[in-house]
Amino acid sequence: MFLLSVVVSFFLVFTAATNVSQCPGKSFDGLKENVQLMPCKKLPCRLKKGTATNITIHFTPDSDMDSVKNHVTADLFGIAFPFVGVDGLSVCGKFETENGEKAPCPLKAGNKYIYRDSFQVLEIYPSVKVKVHWALQHGEKDIICFEVPVNIE
Repeated sequence: MFLLSVVVSFFLVFTAATNVSQCPGKSFDGLKENVQLMPCKKLPCRLKKGTATNITIHFTPDSDMDSVKNHVTADLFGIAFPFVGVDGLSVCGKFETENGEKAPCPLKAGNKYIYRDSFQVLEIYPSVKVKVHWALQHGEKDIICFEVPVNIE
């Protein structure tokens, strides 16, 4: 019984959602439950240069989508700077179905998908506290969008 409770506790700690915020002027149902950044145990998320950060987003598109890209910026002094190596990239090869099967684009309306990705925190990033704006986009429309405070170290 003790082993079972340890396993359950481990699973809950490492699959907990990240406390992200809605993007200004946007509202996505269940946003906080559907976004996970690893490692991010508490806010602000600590992004250590030279390491990888993993992201998982659960979502259901409301229309068919032939292409999806990342839109990732860091808000520094009111200016949105693109995250080099992440912003503007196609993510069509990074989706799964709820069953864990690969799901390349086009994505179908009403189906549940999981976006999984990993990105490097590059050494060229400045050591700063910023607000990261992350969206998955089809054309110029946000499929899902969130903001999270981070500390790049």
